[in-house]
Amino acid sequence: MNILWLQSAGCGGCTMSLLCAEDPNLMDLLAGAGLEFLWHPSLSEASGDEVRRLLHAIETGAQALDILCIEGAIARGPRGTGKYHILAGTGRSMLDWVQSLSARAQHVIAVGTCATFGGVTTAGENPSDAVGVQYDGSHKGGVLPAGFTSRSGLPVINVAGCPTHPDWVTETLMLLASGAMGAQDLDGFARPRFYADHLVHHGCPKNEFYEYKASATELSEIGCMMEHLGCIGTQAVGDCNIRSWNGEGSCTRAGYPCINCTAPEFEEPGHGFTVTPKFAGIPVGLPSDMPKAWFMALASLSKAATPERIGTNATSDRITVPPSLKKPKP
Repeated sequence: MNILWLQSAGCGGCTMSLLCAEDPNLMDLLAGAGLEFLWHPSLSEASGDEVRRLLHAIETGAQALDILCIEGAIARGPRGTGKYHILAGTGRSMLDWVQSLSARAQHVIAVGTCATFGGVTTAGENPSDAVGVQYDGSHKGGVLPAGFTSRSGLPVINVAGCPTHPDWVTETLMLLASGAMGAQDLDGFARPRFYADHLVHHGCPKNEFYEYKASATELSEIGCMMEHLGCIGTQAVGDCNIRSWNGEGSCTRAGYPCINCTAPEFEEPGHGFTVTPKFAGIPVGLPSDMPKAWFMALASLSKAATPERIGTNATSDRITVPPSLKKPKP
């Protein structure tokens, strides 16, 4: 299967992340799955007339297109013309190209949260009137209409993340290549369920602190960051702490709160990313599927039962009190 990759309004960070695919590397992985790039603006040698001829061939049907990947939000301004972003050398807007080529593709993938929901590109006053490929924030209907499906019958597959995990992209591509991804494999925002059925909280190294509500008060401390530092890993979808980044990392492993970057409209939470909004001292955002009364009761019990070791370590930048030694029973 072939892939055409377009980069629209954004930072290009999802391509940078994709290059971090490991064991095997990106190119070996794609080759092993029978996938190849027709063109990628950052990775391919082709440019100028050669690319224009390729795009024309796809548009006319002379060249089949299996997978269209779109990275970055699509600028619709000014006044719906898309002329804020002209695809260099073509005289046509990226808006126009995305709409035209999507109709030809067997599958359409939005790569990263800018492409899926608009993301950081749409934050603030959004002067370029940018949107996602099939979503405008949390609402269906972006550059492509809400009811759009590709030639496969699937909607735009939203591989959200800012940037998206390289394995989320490669696994999506391999599942499509093997015919193993259907509508049942996508969640309510058309994100692949193999990662969207997990919470960032799963596998978080701070879970022991979370269990006892032993909280960090500053970013340098190793306690749970939910209560005071804005972490919403208990609500955010993603297997970031199970499928670690670059073999070992994640945001919470690095000591920074999860900001829910796989979700629509994460870019404008209405407060600082490292601030936990509270009402009467209780965090406004509670863990997914947990009634407030249960959380309050469990939190009170957990705090009362917090071992000294965990309470002390939570507000330290390293392990201060190690686990106690247990002597074997005679």
